[in-house]
Amino acid sequence: VHDARVFRNSGLFRRLQEGIYFPDRKISVGDVEMPVVILGDPAYPLMPWLMKSYTGALDTEKELFNYRLSKCRMVVECAFGHLKGRWRSLLTRSDLSQTNIPIVIAACCVLHN
Repeated sequence: VHDARVFRNSGLFRRLQEGIYFPDRKISVGDVEMPVVILGDPAYPLMPWLMKSYTGALDTEKELFNYRLSKCRMVVECAFGHLKGRWRSLLTRSDLSQTNIPIVIAACCVLHN
């Protein structure tokens, strides 16, 4: 099963849809207000809170956008790789309840940093 399908059927997706995590949250980048978003690869659904790359025939501007978005995703993937390298238990299927998994991941992030 692709990550995008798992994500779409998750409680996280539902909470993001309901606006629980990013309710009108924005940050200033220079003089520009930008919404807070998460990044997804092209298989993910385009949502107001999920940014993904353009598809199809692209002009130079969209190709540059896709390149930069890909670089951002690579940083995130590398960070998760480091986290899984340090906390090997994140590499395998967990016997924890779904309720406890986010707590364990958050604890790993805190201990890693």
